[in-house]
Amino acid sequence: MSPIERAADLLRSAKKVAALTGAGVSAESGVPTFRASDGLWEGHRIEDVATPSGWKRDPRLVWKFYHARRTNVATVQPNPGHFALAKLEEHFGEGNFTLVTQNVDGLHRVAGSRNVLEVHGSLRRTRCLGCGEIKDQGLREMDGVPACESCSGVLRPDIVWFHETLPPDVWAAAEAAAFDCDVFLVVGTSAVVYPAASLIPLAKGGGVKHPAGKVIEFNLTETDASRHADVGVYGPSGETLPKVLAEMKLA
Repeated sequence: MSPIERAADLLRSAKKVAALTGAGVSAESGVPTFRASDGLWEGHRIEDVATPSGWKRDPRLVWKFYHARRTNVATVQPNPGHFALAKLEEHFGEGNFTLVTQNVDGLHRVAGSRNVLEVHGSLRRTRCLGCGEIKDQGLREMDGVPACESCSGVLRPDIVWFHETLPPDVWAAAEAAAFDCDVFLVVGTSAVVYPAASLIPLAKGGGVKHPAGKVIEFNLTETDASRHADVGVYGPSGETLPKVLAEMKLA
């Protein structure tokens, strides 16, 4: 049985599914990854544009960086991998499929996914440092350091920066989804960023969860997640995920 067939077989027998996605999914749409030589962080130290201390030193530089990221995302579209995950959510039904993403581009929602937990935040949202309002700004053009329309306070990107904690409610929902699922999909992530990567062994069980969940890895090559995987499907997720759906007769 091929990896595609084995993955389809596991998904056919599942009742609840969760997925963890990372930068590899968005890279197939043309969103640069910060680990790539031509990635988003080139020309900027992470400490200057993605930390609380960088924000305190120069909020204009931080916003210049995020304006550029927003401009890039506005030029791309979801790829077949995004749409395949949305199709899986439709197949399993409300409350039975949770998509946990480390990506901040919002492409999963654009593709039609609804139950999405954005554990690292979103480029499309801002957070007011005055009144605390979190607002979906879409990808409309913004200049300089924008001000809150409600209280005129300073807005920052609603992104979880390095040295910040994940939103407690979002993270609790992600852990619950991983613990409760029958099958856990690892898609386009090297599984080295924590705490997100900790969801994989949580889904697997290891004597804590009964019965243990099955893990299917969708990555270009083997990663740190591979040691937990029951099935490894290697290649671009925009190609492999649709093949699994076709095997399930969902395409």
